[in-house]
Amino acid sequence: MNGSLSSLVSRPCLARLMRPAGRAAATSSSSAAACAATSTSSAAAAAGTITLTFTPASPTARRAQGSAAGASSSSTRVGDGGARRLSVVAHGRKGGFMSELAELQEEGPAAGGTRVEFVLPLAIQMYPHTKLRDENKLVGVFDEELARLAEAMFKIMYETDGVGLAAPQVGVNYRMMVYNEAGEPCQGKEVVLVNPTITKYSKAKDMFEEGCLSFPKIYADVERPSSVQIEAQNLLGKRFKMTLDGFEARVFQHEYDHLDGVLFHDRMTPEIVESVRADLDELIEAHPEGQAMGL
Repeated sequence: MNGSLSSLVSRPCLARLMRPAGRAAATSSSSAAACAATSTSSAAAAAGTITLTFTPASPTARRAQGSAAGASSSSTRVGDGGARRLSVVAHGRKGGFMSELAELQEEGPAAGGTRVEFVLPLAIQMYPHTKLRDENKLVGVFDEELARLAEAMFKIMYETDGVGLAAPQVGVNYRMMVYNEAGEPCQGKEVVLVNPTITKYSKAKDMFEEGCLSFPKIYADVERPSSVQIEAQNLLGKRFKMTLDGFEARVFQHEYDHLDGVLFHDRMTPEIVESVRADLDELIEAHPEGQAMGL
């Protein structure tokens, strides 16, 4: 990712499917909870990220991802500026989450714009919930509530075994996402993206199996550009630019689609959609009777 060091980025909604093959085993629930508070606060204070929520991948997918670090379809490599920027996220200010929130408040809200509103606890919205298709508002106020939303999104992302998450996936229709490629608190680097936009797609494309927390147990190949250039804001409202490629670009695009009300099966070829049709129909049948659906 290219851009200023003051910026921080975020991740898509692919779960273990998109994780590195050799990541460490999950920590105990008690230690994970303690670590989540620490690692999330660092990301919340520094970053503004976007989320993809990938679900557990098949052994074949994991082997494919881990076998070639340089391959565009499975690489976790970040653009030249990204490694430095993500390290900034990892080394958040000392003093705890509340002290960081105080610093955020000193910045003051941006003039105009929309303040995020949400209710805890968050919950993953399953297809075909209408929240997954609703319009997502631009964030215009960068305050304590926005930082708390980022923290809550990381929490549920870890609890549901994801590496990234978009706000509409938890029924919060704002243009924001979070991610941590390691998928574990106290491991990897947490990133947040607010109001992201894509400014350029690469001509090169690749195919890779994706999953989504809003579509449990469904995995299928999706073709996407192998590289993208983006602009976004962090939790302080500061704007930045980045270049993402390989796995990073795919995760971002998956989560970015959520911000536009586009779901991963919308990107599948007709033949691939038919291969998962029975699973999609099963989710539709399980939708609460009488509730509107966002097909």
